[in-house]
Amino acid sequence: MSYLNFEEITTGIQLLATEYGDFCDLVTLPHTSVETRQVHALALGDTRGPDMKTVIYVGGVHAREWIPPDALVYLAADLLEARKGGTGLTYGEARITADEISQIFANMQLLILPCANPDGRVYSQEVDPDWRKNRVPNPMPDGGMCHGVDLNRNFDVAWDFRRTFAPNAVSASDDPCHKYIYVGPEAASEPETRNIVWLLDHYTGARWYLDIHSAVPAVFHNWGLDDIQTDTPEMNFLNPAHDGQRGIAGDTAYREFIEEADAAELLRLSQLMAKEIHKVRGDDYEVSAAFSLYATSGASDDYAYSRHHANQDKPKVLGFTMECGHDFQPEFNEAENVMREVSAALVKFAADVSTTAIA
Repeated sequence: MSYLNFEEITTGIQLLATEYGDFCDLVTLPHTSVETRQVHALALGDTRGPDMKTVIYVGGVHAREWIPPDALVYLAADLLEARKGGTGLTYGEARITADEISQIFANMQLLILPCANPDGRVYSQEVDPDWRKNRVPNPMPDGGMCHGVDLNRNFDVAWDFRRTFAPNAVSASDDPCHKYIYVGPEAASEPETRNIVWLLDHYTGARWYLDIHSAVPAVFHNWGLDDIQTDTPEMNFLNPAHDGQRGIAGDTAYREFIEEADAAELLRLSQLMAKEIHKVRGDDYEVSAAFSLYATSGASDDYAYSRHHANQDKPKVLGFTMECGHDFQPEFNEAENVMREVSAALVKFAADVSTTAIA
């Protein structure tokens, strides 16, 4: 066995949609990648559609992180086989019963996008294993050419980091030749970013968003903008009075507001996933707000959560980032162990929230 390339990922989810058509649909995303690759997702559930209560799972935003796309393809296959066969799933000591599988499919929809950044994955697997961004050309004034935008700095939440953050306080760059963290020429400039925005726009029943990365290992949740606090609502990413203050760890000048109930639920669900991961083979994943790693602007999990705050007509979506495993591209036998950890966590997450009513 070896890591899947993008063609194999596409073929795999197409075959799943054909074989398990009673329980899933192939979703064609509206924007082809920079290099014109078509991107697909799978919608799993006994009933599918934009209004269904939905969890969105996304992988492959960063090209060099090879495990998440494979993990999400195998997760989809495991879930669909279990649903059709009326069985449960076991990953080490983590067990999901047949009743829990039936409950997930009956009560909600899982929207799985295995590889959000196809061009980057191709380039990482064929040219530069350390490649992180997409492959958009960035022409330079001297006639030269750089490539790529970090998709996880390209979402429309505090994207203009030079205005919104304190100097040198955030993991972001406006240098088009920065190999890792170039934010792009504007928010949501990249078609791969806009595909994820479309999922959140189109699936109005979405209430949870999980972006699967590697490798810390950790389960992070909102916010990544600054330390969180629950006492001062006006101290938030939309308030220009606090521009230039964000991103400094441990200070009191600025901390990002979060509703107390949201903070408690984000922590509960993150701990639930970490507990299931530990059951697989005893690995311990850190649980914390994403800011504990470093300050981020334009990240997908914060964007998902920010939408309701920026526009009250949009539903509230809780955002998580799982940083799975200990290496970007471990030997495949180790990658399979990490995939089992990811699967155990994501299935238990779905089983838990499948009983949650949504407004």
